[in-house]
Amino acid sequence: MKSRSKKILNIFKTIMVAMIVILAIMLVGVRLFGLRVFAVLSGSMESEYPVGSLIYVKKVDYKELKVGGRITHLLAENTVVTHRIIEVLVDEEDPNTIGYFIQGDANGIPDAKSVHYKNIIGMPVFTIPYMGYVSNYIQNPPGMYVAISAGAILVMLAFLPDLFADDKKKQPARGKKNLLAILETKPQCSRYTPYIL
Repeated sequence: MKSRSKKILNIFKTIMVAMIVILAIMLVGVRLFGLRVFAVLSGSMESEYPVGSLIYVKKVDYKELKVGGRITHLLAENTVVTHRIIEVLVDEEDPNTIGYFIQGDANGIPDAKSVHYKNIIGMPVFTIPYMGYVSNYIQNPPGMYVAISAGAILVMLAFLPDLFADDKKKQPARGKKNLLAILETKPQCSRYTPYIL
């Protein structure tokens, strides 16, 4: 019975560790490949990026962006927006200064202001539906506390059985004498004296 529960616990631990590793790669590890991750919180691009999706954005040269492409840009200090380019504006005096008029696919009108090229974060390359909900949840309380608690419980599950197993190995079983301890002890007095013949 104990070995069966131990196997179930090991399977549970393995699944939990795998889920945490996959989630960490999806949210943080992709930065090693030059991608940034954002959660979709509004329905302005609903046809392509449903609310609750996670979008992966790669840095792109702003001069390569064309009408019909999608961009992710910084709208305000903490606000990031992904919309489609509907017009490219090139400054007549400085051709390196470019602005973009954008519009969400589900919006009836274009955004009020153009986007300056310095505010462009990049271009979305792929999306994972519903993972934005998970990302948003674990980045804010109380989800952050749940994630930290789950990690702590997983660490305890990983190490506690090993600690108790070591204690059991060190203690001899009750009622049985340790053979080595019996052989090493010297008798205090002997009732029989060996004779040499």
